[in-house]
Amino acid sequence: MQKRNTLFSSYPRDPGLFDELFDQEGKVTKVYSKLFNLYGKNSISDYLELNNKAKASFFNQGITFQVYNEATTREKIFPFDLFPRIIGAEEWAHIEKGVVQRCRALNLFLHDLYHEKEILKAGVVPLELINSSENYLEQMVGLDPPGGIYNHISGTDIIRHKDGEFYVLEDNIRCPSGVSYVLSNRAALKRAFFGVFNHYDVHTVTNYAENLLDQLERVKPGGVDVPTCVVLTPGMYNSAFYEHSYLAKTMGVELVEGRDLYVENDFVYMKTIMGPRRVDILYRRIDDHFIDPLEFRQDSALGVPGLFAAYKKGNITIVNAPGTGVADDKAVYTYVPDIIRFYLGEEPILKNVQTYHCSRKEDLEYVLDNIRELVVKPVDEAGGYGISIGNCLTDTEVEEVRQSIRNAPRKYVAQPILSLSVHPTFIEESQSFEQRHIDLRTFTVLGPDSSYVLKGGLTRVALRKGNLIVNSSQGGGSKDTWVLQK
Repeated sequence: MQKRNTLFSSYPRDPGLFDELFDQEGKVTKVYSKLFNLYGKNSISDYLELNNKAKASFFNQGITFQVYNEATTREKIFPFDLFPRIIGAEEWAHIEKGVVQRCRALNLFLHDLYHEKEILKAGVVPLELINSSENYLEQMVGLDPPGGIYNHISGTDIIRHKDGEFYVLEDNIRCPSGVSYVLSNRAALKRAFFGVFNHYDVHTVTNYAENLLDQLERVKPGGVDVPTCVVLTPGMYNSAFYEHSYLAKTMGVELVEGRDLYVENDFVYMKTIMGPRRVDILYRRIDDHFIDPLEFRQDSALGVPGLFAAYKKGNITIVNAPGTGVADDKAVYTYVPDIIRFYLGEEPILKNVQTYHCSRKEDLEYVLDNIRELVVKPVDEAGGYGISIGNCLTDTEVEEVRQSIRNAPRKYVAQPILSLSVHPTFIEESQSFEQRHIDLRTFTVLGPDSSYVLKGGLTRVALRKGNLIVNSSQGGGSKDTWVLQK
């Protein structure tokens, strides 16, 4: 006897939100129809059992994260929802073309900032904006990274608004994280619901590590035939350590800490039981100011003394290049459409979200007067930290935000409170599917003559009802993201 479709029988749908599963008339969209019926064959108890198996699988694999601001240090399983997000081939082609365009333009922008500074001379981007950025490194001026690539790996955060259009929320080009969860989500879903993949022609995500390593080897230092690549991690207590170890393992390269490396005659070597081994490509997962205590923070025990000297001599490739953070700034984000036009002579394919930068007098006045309708963000924070959503603040909190902005206007941007699209997500407390807001982080690997975009990305979910912040550090989770081949 066939089971009733009870999983979605009590699904509360707000017609004012863009629901990825249902259209405006409340009908299941064509792309989800098969999946909706396949999942509906399971009872709530069946689904709970599968959900528990997925959680156990994540725990056994060590797929966890650490929230830094908690009073106690403890690892948490990365929350994973078994109902995947589907993106059609045509929509994905638009997204992929748009993120590659942004990455190419930002790479040219970085080269220009550290060389001729033509965009500053033209007044397209304010000089003061760059001079006041903590992430602009004077040490990078005049340096040419191997292959001419600065932002080898980029994580572009994209939302769909209630108008159905995709918008870029921010560009992450320092050390973007989350790709390991993309791969782990796919593996977990295949174990739980393997049969559903027989009904859809979905692009694979398991080739990411292979493509990443291939692109990294394309930017090897001159004179190197077979390069040695390593992943540099701050260590096992870092919140993204699982990802560091996962990527090293899947690429088939060594995972190292700073103490495993040393510099001699401006070359970098790895200590091994077989003796020293030269390192040619360093995929670093530590921030700029910690990579070399001789050049940056003297108290850093995470980096490698002399590393930057080896880099300046062209003897090692650092991925991503030092100094990329100046283009990662949320204030610089406001100028990305102009940056694309300046360097590529093209119109932006993906739209920016309307953004007010508080260092501009007219923007500052608007933000101070309209905080209730805005999301206020620090320009240099990550992980959702420091964000204030105006309509969720008390009167006292609004005044505190205003004062913070007045004290350091350069530090803040503000955006309208957007209505992120929602996706059915299983909520354990209610044991039912409910609408939850989502975004998408895409991963682009840029090489000197080609690029690769992971055909999937990380769909992040704000698990708390009505919450717009999807970061895991703020209580968010994730879904497997299916990109259809046709």
